[in-house]
Amino acid sequence: MASTTDYYGLLGVSRDADAAALKAAFRKKAMEYHPDRNGGCEDAMAKFKEVNEAYSVLSDPQKRAAYDRFGADGLNGMGGMGGGFSGGPQDINDIFSQVFGDAFGDMFNRAQQTRRAGPQRGSDIRHDLEITLEQAYQGSEVEIDVATAASCEPCSGTGAKPGTSPQTCTTCNGQGRVRAANGFFQVERTCPTCGGQGRRLAEADVCTSCRGQGQVRKHRTLSLKVPAGVDDGSRIRLTGEGDVGRRGGPRGDLYVFLSVKPHELFERDGLDLLVQAPVSMALAALGGDIEAPCLASEACDGQCRTTVKVDAGAQTGKAIRVRGKGMPDLQGRRRGDLVVELFVETPTNLTARQKELMRELSESLGDKQLPRHAGFFKKAKTFWSDLTDGTA
Repeated sequence: MASTTDYYGLLGVSRDADAAALKAAFRKKAMEYHPDRNGGCEDAMAKFKEVNEAYSVLSDPQKRAAYDRFGADGLNGMGGMGGGFSGGPQDINDIFSQVFGDAFGDMFNRAQQTRRAGPQRGSDIRHDLEITLEQAYQGSEVEIDVATAASCEPCSGTGAKPGTSPQTCTTCNGQGRVRAANGFFQVERTCPTCGGQGRRLAEADVCTSCRGQGQVRKHRTLSLKVPAGVDDGSRIRLTGEGDVGRRGGPRGDLYVFLSVKPHELFERDGLDLLVQAPVSMALAALGGDIEAPCLASEACDGQCRTTVKVDAGAQTGKAIRVRGKGMPDLQGRRRGDLVVELFVETPTNLTARQKELMRELSESLGDKQLPRHAGFFKKAKTFWSDLTDGTA
């Protein structure tokens, strides 16, 4: 079931609200529902978490773009409260540090400490891939090259030279956070010495391969199955193929965003494929059959075509629909149509004899054979007459 979460409604702002408006709305709502102001009321606490989630998504441009396009369901599995590519949940305490200057920094700090000290999930990453319309039509398997964070082999991910190990940070005593009194409130901040890790390395003990990070960027070749029917903006999630986690944490996910190259013959309109086919003036007048191209499939060995019947008297712009020759849907339940748009060609470089025949044909054609021609000039004469009489 699709989620109906309305983050804009939770904050009480319009969908085009800028960063300043979002921040102001969040401050107001957070103060209104803060547990300290509501005696620990569970309903207020739930509402407080909802507005925090809304702000965590809408204040991040990448998350907001994903939410605007796909809704809350489009953020599933992307890390954070509602998603994103930052890797790992976004902390309520961190948001309050940005908006309120840590006035309520004591909130949820114990969960924060536990998370910092334990394994951390790796970041999700994005990879953009351009495919052909044929690949989108048939489905395909492609190889992609992605750079992800991997555990540093020389130090086994510790960030320390072999034979050494990180020591407990003496500033925060391994907690990763430091506290200070600020009037009525207890202010808690990330430890400035260890950056919230709870451990630190002596400069001489830092691994030279990863510079103490415990991770290095490595290129990996992955096989990706592209399902038939994908379109521009389709997203494929590869679970566990993102950055490696810290301190033994699981890998994040890899999100592959697809774009489809423009095709030299076909245009796509939903599940329909549009193609323009030129026809001679004689065939358009007399009617007949033409061959129109289809997207290639294995069955037609790259030479797929279909016969299209052109009725006598066909005009430029006439659209002929061939059922079931369009794109498949992602579920494989149905196909769109091939829409062949006719373009009637006027002959050029005529010989003297051909020009003579064309003049004879033109003289022999009456209003019944050229209904648009006759109707147009009848209206034009009325228009010109009105101008002359001053009634237009």
